[in-house]
Amino acid sequence: QVQLVESGGGLVQAGGSLRFSCTASGRTLSTYIIAWFRQAPGKEREFVAAISVSGLSTYYQNSVKGRFTVSRDNAKNTVYLQLHSLKPEDTAVYYCAASSLAWYIPVLATPRSYNSWGQGTQVTVSS
Repeated sequence: QVQLVESGGGLVQAGGSLRFSCTASGRTLSTYIIAWFRQAPGKEREFVAAISVSGLSTYYQNSVKGRFTVSRDNAKNTVYLQLHSLKPEDTAVYYCAASSLAWYIPVLATPRSYNSWGQGTQVTVSS
């Protein structure tokens, strides 16, 4: 397992932008698929986006396609999630998660595929 730390959450108006960072404490992220999930109050944790080890492949939940972008800089041991055109329904706690499994889209959106999780960062989008 790897210890993940997210940063970058906050309060933003609808239509605004944020960028999250996910870093690892004491270990490299470069060998892990990294995904972002979110959980709104009273709802289940849902998949947002994932990025392959190389960064060449990405996968998004339909509702965030074209608005969110996941990227990584393995030299900086950091994965990013850029959020644009935020909506009130994007309000949630956002988590990054790491998986050592192979890149296989049918399992990327499943929380059980990930064995390391960050503590989460809160995003509140006001209307």
